[in-house]
Amino acid sequence: MRHRFDLFQRLPGRCWLARAVVGVLALTGCASTTTARRRLPPLQTVPHVELQRYLGRWYEIASFPQWFQRGCTGSSAEYTMRDDGELGVVNRCRKGSLDGPEDVARGRARVVDSATGAKLEVSFFRPFWGDYWIVDLGSDYEFAVVGHPSRDYLWILCRKPIMEPGTYEAILGRLRAQGYEVERLVRTAQPGVTR
Repeated sequence: MRHRFDLFQRLPGRCWLARAVVGVLALTGCASTTTARRRLPPLQTVPHVELQRYLGRWYEIASFPQWFQRGCTGSSAEYTMRDDGELGVVNRCRKGSLDGPEDVARGRARVVDSATGAKLEVSFFRPFWGDYWIVDLGSDYEFAVVGHPSRDYLWILCRKPIMEPGTYEAILGRLRAQGYEVERLVRTAQPGVTR
C-alpha cells in the first residue's frame, strides 16, 4: 500500500481530483472500508443511465469531506462525449473562497457495466482508474448521486448550483437506506447561493 500513498506526494498541488482517484484506488485495497467495517451489503446503483442525458455540467451540492478537496468551493464537473466513446471530464473548483483561483482537473471516464451504464471508472492520469458509481438519479437527470463501492466517497450533484430542500432530504433518505453515514456530508458553497 505504501507505494500508492507515495503517489499523493508526487502529484502537483493543483491536481486535487487526480489525487482523489489515487485515493479511491488506494482505498480499494483496504480492509477497513465503511462497507466492510459495517458489514453492509453491496452498494446498489440505479438500474439505467442514458449517457447522452448525463452529459453536461453538474454542480456539487454536498460531499463527504476528503483531504484532496480541502479548500475547494464552487465545485463543478462537466462531461462530454469523446470520439473514442469514452467521456471527457473537466472538474473545476475555486480554492479558498468563491473568488479564489480556479483549480481545473481534466480526465476521462468509461462505462464498465454496459447493462446499466451506472458503473463507470474515471481517470485523471494513466494508468490509474477509480470507481464512479451512479447510486441515485433524478427522472429528468436534474440531480445525480455518485458513490464508490466502499461507501467512503460520496457526491451529491445538481444541474443548478442550488437544490430544493425536499429533493435533498429525499436523497438523504435513500442514501441512509443504502447504508451511507449521511451525517458526514458537508454542503458545498456555490456562487450566488445563500444558506
